[in-house]
Formats: sequence, C-alpha cells, structure tokens
Amino acid sequence: MKILAIQNRMGIGDMVIFLPFIEAIAKKYETSVSILVKENSKASQFLKNIKYIDNIIILERNNKDGRHDGFLGSIHLINDLKKFNFEKVFIFNSSLRFNLISRLAGINKIYQYPLLKKKNQHIIYAAQDFLNSKLNLNVESNPEIKLDDLLVKNSKNKYNININQINILLGIGGSGPTKRIPAEKFIQFMEMIIKEYDCKFFLATGTKSEEQLILNQILKSEYNKKCVPLDKLNLNDILPIIKNCKIAICNDSSFSHLSAALGVPTIVLMSDTPLLYGSYSPRMYPIIPDGAETVGHDTLGKDKINPEKIYYKFKKILN
Repeated sequence: MKILAIQNRMGIGDMVIFLPFIEAIAKKYETSVSILVKENSKASQFLKNIKYIDNIIILERNNKDGRHDGFLGSIHLINDLKKFNFEKVFIFNSSLRFNLISRLAGINKIYQYPLLKKKNQHIIYAAQDFLNSKLNLNVESNPEIKLDDLLVKNSKNKYNININQINILLGIGGSGPTKRIPAEKFIQFMEMIIKEYDCKFFLATGTKSEEQLILNQILKSEYNKKCVPLDKLNLNDILPIIKNCKIAICNDSSFSHLSAALGVPTIVLMSDTPLLYGSYSPRMYPIIPDGAETVGHDTLGKDKINPEKIYYKFKKILN
C-alpha cells in the first residue's frame, strides 16, 4: 500500500512535531509513508534514514514563482504525485487546494482535517483529533528521532567527545531576532556552571549575520577553549553530536526540537513564542522571562531570561 502524508507547515520544528502522527499511520498500515513537505523543513537531511518514512517529496512553493505555486503549479504537483500511485493520503491541514490536488492525482482515499477551518487550529490537538476520528488512534505528543549507534560512536571519536565531561548543546540561534537570547545570558550561565562541572559546550546556530554575532561573542569570551562551534556542519553531522550531549539549552529553535526528539533533556528558552513550542515533549523544560506568567507572540522577553533560572533547572535535571 502506498500512503502519502501532507505536512505543509514551515520549518524543522513543525516537522518534528508531526513525526509521531506520521509514525502512527505507518504502524497502523504496516508500511512506510511518503511525505510532502516544504524544503525548509530540512526533512531530506534529517529524516532520510527514518524507517517509517518512504519518499520525501519537496513542495516547491514560495507564494511567488515556485514550481508548485499558482494554477500551473497545482498541475505540476498533480503530475508529480501521479507518478507514485498513492492509494491513501492524510492531509494535515484544512486546505481545499490540497484536497482537489489529491483527487486529481488519482488518490482514492483522502483523509483530511475539516475543510476551510484553519482559524485557531491547535498544531497538536488538531492532529490528535484527526487521527483519533479517522483511524481511532490515540497519539501522544512525544516525537523521537532514532540514530544508528555506530553514527553516534563515530561522531564521539571524530569530535573528541569525552564522556567524562558534561557535554552541553547550546542552541544559540533562532529563526527571528526576538527568539535569540543575548550572548551574555549564555555566558553568564557558563560562568556559573563551569565552577562546579567539567563542561564542553557545542554551539549550534545558523549562518545569518545576527546569529553569527552571538556565536562570535561567546567564542570571544574566556570560555572559548571549552566551545565547539557547529555552524559549518550540516544536520546529518550535527545530530549524532547532539545525541552525545548530556543536556541541551536552546532558544526556541530547530535545535530545541531536534535535541528533545533525540532523547536529550532540553531546557528551552521561551522569549516570544507560545509556550506549547517549548513544552510539548516530556523531555522539554521551558524557561520563561522574569515577571511573565506565560509566553506568546509579542512577549518580547529575550532580555528577561534569567541565567540563574537556567542554572538551577540544569542542576535539577542533572541530579
């Protein structure tokens, strides 16, 4: 049986969130599932060796001149999907467009969220209700990414990861400026923790100039010899490094989602996005800005993240 799952949300984080639902479909039908996803989900990098995922089909849309944009783009997508002869499709959105495209691609069984009801849709509850109503499945929000043990071992040797040290992932990047906690907050935490523990810090970030500025500020600190920057590596190389870490401390970014999914306890620094994104996994431990009762869009709290709270949360998890 050939099955397609359509997950058209942007970014690595949302892709990770939907993994339990795709896996549940695969287990239900005892077959791997192909996925239609956006390129910025980076699925082709970090999911290509996941056993329950078959083909990774890239949705080439940028709302302007992408190959799958507009009317002609829909025709291209229909033709692309026809080649796979899918028998079932699970559409994780309420889009009429994807419904019609699936029909015209010859897919007989179409399962989808209620049409045209996108407003106020909860990213996790909607997916849970969807699979419960269509397949009678109860799916927990607990994404997992499994890596080959040999990959993890080889990474440990290649990057001189000493298991006698406390290896810490610092996810210092972020997709927007309001998500990026200032470098001094991380440096203050490092100053506290290094007095008690022999630590090594792996600095994960992107290549945007603002992210590089934070990275360079940390590398210019007195703790630079204990830091390993990961910005020049691709995800395939970074994932086994993360798996070798004891704990992660990350902005609400792709690395917080990935580290938690890899089984690493992850302190998530929530400054300007809904708390859900830093608490949906049992391995996530959110820190919110001082003075805030919760966090959401427009909280703008990156300067109110307290390094002492990170320190105490770190010690509690470690112990």
